[in-house]
Amino acid sequence: MKSANRLVYIIGFMGSGKSTAGRKLAASLKWTFIDLDRKIEEHAGKTIPAIFRTEGEDGFRKIEAEVLKKTGLLKDTVIAAGGGTPCHGDNMDYMLGTGLTVYLKMTPEQLTKRLLDSTGERPLIKNIPDNKLQDFIEEKLADREKYYSRAKITYEGFSVNISLLNSLVKENFNI
Repeated sequence: MKSANRLVYIIGFMGSGKSTAGRKLAASLKWTFIDLDRKIEEHAGKTIPAIFRTEGEDGFRKIEAEVLKKTGLLKDTVIAAGGGTPCHGDNMDYMLGTGLTVYLKMTPEQLTKRLLDSTGERPLIKNIPDNKLQDFIEEKLADREKYYSRAKITYEGFSVNISLLNSLVKENFNI
């Protein structure tokens, strides 16, 4: 892949480690790291939960798409997208057209274990009882898999080897 901008989009379900892996990958490449959710909060001037409360999910998705479209102007950047980012509008097509997409794939069981401690801060799961969380994840993941699976690279997200991921990125960009 030859791209003057060299963008890497890390995608996957909430809790899959996109921000952690993205930060480490960016550091290993000596590139910039961006957490798309933080950029959305800066753009909107409020937190993601506050956006969901005041604008609803539709309003959030509109802001998310606007902020995502601005990333195409960046270069040598790793971007951790939100879990739903690839699944709305033409966001996945945009990411595929402007950079390298890496899907951090995890099982519903792995995701449930990670998310049980953070449900209060995540708008989509804050009202789901612990004993229903895995069912919700299984259903939502099944819906989203058709988007996630379009990524150029699918990578086991439970234990990310940054050196290997770094090599895959360099290989894709011929660097």
